[in-house]
Amino acid sequence: MADSLPPLSFPADGEQAFHRELKRRAHAYLNGRNDHRFADVARWVKAIVLLLLCVGFYLLSLMQQQGLAFMLCYFAFVMMGMLLNVNVNHDASHNAFARTPWVNRLAGRLVTIPLGVDPDYWRTRHVSYHHVYANVEHYDLDTEENGFFRQTPFQQWRAHMRYQHLYWPLIAALSLPYIALVFDWSDRLGKTPLATEGVLAGRKGWAVFIASKLCHIVVVLVVPLVVCQQHGIGWQTVLIAYLLSQMLASLLVVFLLLGTHWAQAEFYAVPEGGQMPQGWYRHNFATACDWETSPKWLHHLTGGLNYHLTHHLFPGWNHRHYPALAAILAELAPRYAMDYRCIGYRELLQQQQRFLRTMGQQPR
Repeated sequence: MADSLPPLSFPADGEQAFHRELKRRAHAYLNGRNDHRFADVARWVKAIVLLLLCVGFYLLSLMQQQGLAFMLCYFAFVMMGMLLNVNVNHDASHNAFARTPWVNRLAGRLVTIPLGVDPDYWRTRHVSYHHVYANVEHYDLDTEENGFFRQTPFQQWRAHMRYQHLYWPLIAALSLPYIALVFDWSDRLGKTPLATEGVLAGRKGWAVFIASKLCHIVVVLVVPLVVCQQHGIGWQTVLIAYLLSQMLASLLVVFLLLGTHWAQAEFYAVPEGGQMPQGWYRHNFATACDWETSPKWLHHLTGGLNYHLTHHLFPGWNHRHYPALAAILAELAPRYAMDYRCIGYRELLQQQQRFLRTMGQQPR
């Protein structure tokens, strides 16, 4: 069993005035609209439409008589599943989709079936570690050392990493499958810091975990194999469609996220004494940024992931509020000497490449 990580603390660092003004402005925005922080009718309609499209493309793929038509419908099914995770499960993991926690848990359990990721373990990693300790070595489990990709200046350098700015799309395409096959099982078997979190405890937890994994395999692989064989479509076609669609879904998700914690971001070693060198707000401004979609309407599909710094400061708010909250941040941050950054996607990719090249160089 892995050792638990002792909690780190953030000093006040003179951030109280910024905190009070930010919360006041955010709640004034809500009150002025007579609104709430959860999903509204439009977000529920979008979720239902994506769900219907996901199920519809799945059923349509099973009706196909030709391999190419099957693959195209199958790809669309997995892509709708990916959009459901981005637009629903991410908010649900923060209890920011529905008002009722069990509805969020159920939504997360259902929409992760196409991708095979366990929502409870992913939520714990995301909420309890990444959000609390972004870019802190060993504490941010999203940047764990893996031997293939050097993401922080504190990780071991290997010769092949000088090319990581070239092969990063392959790593990105394997990220979600790696979470489903490696992270989930490592967490389940108590090999990670999540062992002390009590996630899916006991026999009931094992039953839910195994049932979800089997449901993914049966729905996404076994049923298509059986049905396609009856339609004269070979198992190789189904297997290729499964592997490529999972990799493409992973690649698209990572494209939304990858540079947000790399673009001119700071990284931190575990501090002696357990106290971070700056306050929680300054830490988040130093480790994340927002980026703008082009055209603007694309932010309706990103689930707010482009407003990533805003999300870190308002994780309990549905992503529909992020444009307004980002505008408040852009106004208040300079007054309190906070470095708010909102860049274009092209610049995000350029800074991401610069970061990967830097991390791929042999340390002196």
